[in-house]
Amino acid sequence: MTAVPNSGSALRSVTVEARPSVAGGADFELRSDLKLIAEMIEPGARVLDIGCGDGALLAYLVRHKRVDGRGMELSQSGVNSCVGHGLSVIQGDADRDLAAYPTGAFDVVVLSQTLQATRQPRKVLETLVRIGRRAIVSFPNFGFWRIRLHLMFRGRMPMSHLLAHPWYDTPNIHLCTIRDFVAMCDEIGVRVERSLTLDRHGQPYSLAPHGSLANLLAEQSVFVLSERGE
Repeated sequence: MTAVPNSGSALRSVTVEARPSVAGGADFELRSDLKLIAEMIEPGARVLDIGCGDGALLAYLVRHKRVDGRGMELSQSGVNSCVGHGLSVIQGDADRDLAAYPTGAFDVVVLSQTLQATRQPRKVLETLVRIGRRAIVSFPNFGFWRIRLHLMFRGRMPMSHLLAHPWYDTPNIHLCTIRDFVAMCDEIGVRVERSLTLDRHGQPYSLAPHGSLANLLAEQSVFVLSERGE
């Protein structure tokens, strides 16, 4: 069992042990991309899901893969949903509160559709591969061809299925392309072990992430990462 960090930050603990209702109760409906992420996680693994939302992925992993699952969620409504389903969560901010976890505390750390909403994505990424043996990160691709055309012909910030907020009311403050992300991983010495490029429905393409076609055609991407030294 991984202890909840006790730091001096504003991290608020609302930890609840997983109850039988998670293992034997109703399922959440998983998005296609979350199903792909779940397939990458070994049964019984120690998992931290950062930005876990309503706990859909975490509940699935606890029930179907018997993981030792923990979650971190910024919103109170998300925390309440997780607690209501018997999940072990803390209310916290990825930018401030991940540093409290010891090195190698988890087998897998998941950051799904959240990196672009962090204030310091580079620092967050470095921390993910420190506290987890593997990090699984997904994000929307701002290099997607529809986004490029929208900017070119309309001259306005685009909205899409994955980028559903207007520019003045969006939680996304550091949007990037797949090529941007790969370049950052190379720059900070993070190893890309596996990657998937996906359409808006979470269905995978057979495209290498380092290629220009992936950056043009994929609407989102999932990366499995680790420290270079492993």
